[in-house]
Amino acid sequence: MAAAMELRCWGADWGLPSVHTDSLVVLAYSRFSGAKLTVSHIDWTWKTLTANSPELLCGDSVVQEPAQILSFMRKQRFNADYELTARQGADTMAYIALLEEKLRPALLHTFWVDAENYTSLTRPWFASRSPFPLNFIVPSRLASIALSRILLTKGEAPLHRISEIEGKIYSDAKECLNLLSYRLGTANHFFGNSPTSLDAFVFGFVAPLHKASLPSSHLQSHLKQLENLTHFCDNILEVYFSSDHPCPPPPPPPAVQESMDANLQKLTQLVNKESNLIEKMDDNLRSSPQHKPHRLDPKPSLSSANSSSPA
Repeated sequence: MAAAMELRCWGADWGLPSVHTDSLVVLAYSRFSGAKLTVSHIDWTWKTLTANSPELLCGDSVVQEPAQILSFMRKQRFNADYELTARQGADTMAYIALLEEKLRPALLHTFWVDAENYTSLTRPWFASRSPFPLNFIVPSRLASIALSRILLTKGEAPLHRISEIEGKIYSDAKECLNLLSYRLGTANHFFGNSPTSLDAFVFGFVAPLHKASLPSSHLQSHLKQLENLTHFCDNILEVYFSSDHPCPPPPPPPAVQESMDANLQKLTQLVNKESNLIEKMDDNLRSSPQHKPHRLDPKPSLSSANSSSPA
């Protein structure tokens, strides 16, 4: 029996199961793959300062970071990507890298560096979810981490101010959203009829930008013009996270049943080939001219030879 899995993450708000991007990615993937998670919110606990969110606990294993958590779930046979082709798998990795490089810096800047958004929305929310005296420490600590991460990924020496790359950050983010919108088109999911890990990542990155009540965000205004992306987020929330709509059953695991079906299909093809070959041989025999079988005259035995010889 598989060990129970517990996910520690930031809590829900803004109509989302979590306001935290990486936590949303894991929560969405767990719904897509049918993984049973016990969700423990770190809100109002000392883990707001010490824990890395999201964090998955399963038996003696502790897994952090969305990519590592999703990989761990796949090893537990909760795989939402098993129908993807090799080309689609490569595209998934490319788009996830695009999200990390182009969109994440803009999200960090929007929520943690933009003074108006930070003062009016982000800081009050995280302060209200942290116990005293962490409510004075956690928001500023997270803001400092966000700023350092932006400068680390987008900054080029010599660089001393975030304003020097602010325009480039948002230009890249808008380009990324445009590419995602074009790739999605009119479909509900990026690949086929079922959501995959790419859908989970896009949902985790785009949904907070879509749902948060930001007093200042040109990026959110740009997103609202891409109606297929906002509909994509709303559809996932309604189908997989709405209490009025139970989650659809997850796709069947590809483990034993698929191998049995594949072997049965190969066996059926082999039997059909053998049957066709036998029919052709039978037809050839029937259509070939029939000749009386030629029998060799038996050699005379030694005793009969002796009896016929003269005395």
